[in-house]
Amino acid sequence: MNTKKYAAEAIGTFWLTFAGCGSAVIAAGFPQVGIGLLGVSLAFGLTVVTMAYAIGHISGCHLNPAVTVGLAAGGRFPTNQILPYIVAQVVGGIVAAGVLYLIASGAPGFDLAKGFASNGYGDHSPGKYSLFAGFLTEVVMTMMFLFIIMGSTHGKAPAGFAPLAIGLGLCLIHLVSIPVTNTSVNPARSTGPALFVGGWALQQLWLFWLAPLIGGALGGIVYRWLSEEPRGAVVGTAPAE
Repeated sequence: MNTKKYAAEAIGTFWLTFAGCGSAVIAAGFPQVGIGLLGVSLAFGLTVVTMAYAIGHISGCHLNPAVTVGLAAGGRFPTNQILPYIVAQVVGGIVAAGVLYLIASGAPGFDLAKGFASNGYGDHSPGKYSLFAGFLTEVVMTMMFLFIIMGSTHGKAPAGFAPLAIGLGLCLIHLVSIPVTNTSVNPARSTGPALFVGGWALQQLWLFWLAPLIGGALGGIVYRWLSEEPRGAVVGTAPAE
């Protein structure tokens, strides 16, 4: 078993969900000095940059079921590892949401009904965007995210800069799409908070699995078409146990 790779994916996804969603739940609206939409977008990008340098050599640092599926569709990840990677990522996202809940609920006035950084459409979209708008946004954003990942991790790309390109890409994605869906592009990140909010968040969670997975696969396929020679499997180098 690739125990260390799965552990790395769980820890990395924990960090992405805890720090990214934590920036939204704890710091975004803090009176007078809150970080706002720009700060939350930067926080999500920084989680990927920091973890890519920390665990990229261990697991490839996917942190996202859509990334795992997209890399497999692009010929850069073995299909027999898709399920265990996704399980590890979802576990990390759920644990992160639990830790964030324990911290955030320590403040007076905390209310899960405020959303707890969950993703949504319609009445639960920050900007009240429709189901179609949310679906299209998540597909396109995840597709472009995979396009960036496939290109920056390609064997012929400039060495050492992939984490910066990927992290900045995720930051840009959030800058555009937070008003639409609160930005998922990551089913594991969406699942953790939704389990704690329940109700509408769980009812709408299907979209934040379906759309990112479709977008991820499309991004992987399109980039593979542009660059027919797959270079550099994104799997890390941790030995199997």
